[in-house]
Amino acid sequence: MINSHLVSPASTVPPWSLMDNTYSALKKRVREALLTQCPALLPTPGYYHHAPTVNSRPFMGLGKLIAGRIHQIRAGKSYLAAHPTWRSPNVDTSCPRCGLEAETFKHAILTCPSRQGARACLLHGVSSVCQDASPWSSLPLLKRLATFLRVTTTGFPPTMFPPHTPSYAPPLPLSQLAVPPPVFHVFSLAEV
Repeated sequence: MINSHLVSPASTVPPWSLMDNTYSALKKRVREALLTQCPALLPTPGYYHHAPTVNSRPFMGLGKLIAGRIHQIRAGKSYLAAHPTWRSPNVDTSCPRCGLEAETFKHAILTCPSRQGARACLLHGVSSVCQDASPWSSLPLLKRLATFLRVTTTGFPPTMFPPHTPSYAPPLPLSQLAVPPPVFHVFSLAEV
């Protein structure tokens, strides 16, 4: 049995409009605190150059695996050779595919000669990977970047691809394939 002195009458419940406005105001204050006070209390590491946000990044809609790779690459904590690691800090940072320079995100995406074929097919129009660059705000470019990362296995563990993986080449048109196209025989009703 419920004690009547513990139950408040319905008239003491605030109206919905007041509760909705209060919730919206509280939500706004929490967001502002997250963006202004939290960075002062817990500053981002020096290697992470991206501004904090309370909204999800556009690439989070690309699926867990590739979104994780992009997060790691942007944070400078991926499997790219030039990204530092706590396990083995004195490793060679040169690109394992071309060996010409350190395998940074910029090198892997924009300048590595062994990835030139995939870059030409998938990343035309991408000229920068800095935080304000077009791939981070354009969903079509993000999808092409995700495809590029998958095709070239950029940012994936080194054991997932053999050393000196050949560069990506687009598929050949049917006319250039060595296998002749299939020949179809049309049956007449009399033959069937």
